[in-house]
Amino acid sequence: MTSTHRLRLRLAILAPLLLSLSAFSNAADANSSQDDASANLATAEASYRVVPEEYRLDGVVEAINRTTVSAQTSGQVEEILYDVDDFVEKGEVIARLRDTEHRARLAQAAADLRSASAQLEQSRDEYARIEGLYQQKNVSESAMDQAEADLESAKARLESAQANLEQAQEQLDYTQIRAPYSGIVIRRHVELGEVASPGSPVMSGISLEELRVIIDVPQSAIPAVRERGEIKIHLPNGEVTAPSRITVFPFADLGSNTFKVRADLETNTEGLFPGMFVKTAIVTGDKEELTIPSAAVVYRSEVTGAYVVSDDGRIHLRKIRIGTSLDGEIVVLSGLSPGEQVALDPIAAGVALKRQADANRQGRQDRQDG
Repeated sequence: MTSTHRLRLRLAILAPLLLSLSAFSNAADANSSQDDASANLATAEASYRVVPEEYRLDGVVEAINRTTVSAQTSGQVEEILYDVDDFVEKGEVIARLRDTEHRARLAQAAADLRSASAQLEQSRDEYARIEGLYQQKNVSESAMDQAEADLESAKARLESAQANLEQAQEQLDYTQIRAPYSGIVIRRHVELGEVASPGSPVMSGISLEELRVIIDVPQSAIPAVRERGEIKIHLPNGEVTAPSRITVFPFADLGSNTFKVRADLETNTEGLFPGMFVKTAIVTGDKEELTIPSAAVVYRSEVTGAYVVSDDGRIHLRKIRIGTSLDGEIVVLSGLSPGEQVALDPIAAGVALKRQADANRQGRQDRQDG
């Protein structure tokens, strides 16, 4: 056998071995890339935890203070200082009535008071004079009684004049119609030049500081409301708040067989306005649910998922269906099993998944080239 034949024979024997070693090396490199890709990822385990069992219902926001301010005296509307959607501070004048007649009545009442005061002084002097004469036996007892009656009558006239003055002042004050609390004007009932009479509506307003949510609750959930008293209000900004007070109406609606529940919100709750719909949740009990940290959830268009890291370091983007959020965690309804690890940093996991895919693609290319 020539040396050339021997060389060809050795190459034929070594070639399959070299190809096997190359494939093993590429696979090892791919596995190493997968391990490197997931090595620095922080993960958390999908696990069961006890969560509140909730009955979800829609509620309607309403203002606790909703008032129609009416005129308390008669007069022509002379000035309107606020209109719809204006904010008014408590005690501010919202409209004025013509006060010419009221000022005249006040002036007359003040004059009557001065006259009554002068008459009282005169009656006191006369009483003192008659009393001195009576003690000296110079006047009869009937004269003394008359002087005493005149004094009491003068006192009564003074009290009446004082009351008339206060009433006239009050009627004058009523020509300036004031806001009973701070709030927003929602309706104006009068125009300039109209004549208002006592009881005529002038403006309607609401206070945004104190709001409540009205919920129609099925009778099956009412025992839980009465016993547990736990209701969650989901605000438009994503926050969840609890009512400061819960009131259950003591009767059911005859048509729907539901009970009205009134949930008062904390003062100055932001983002809510009367008439808005809000999501509410009545806590009826406890149950176990599979949960993962909220930070692990990925939102892509209409798809919700999580990056799952397997035991061998492989990363997969798994579609999941989620439920309620609670204390930094979120309920997983489907798509994950207990014990699976999810990446806590979706951005880093996405980068690692791309590196993993690139390494796998390079490994396949190397095997094809080999």
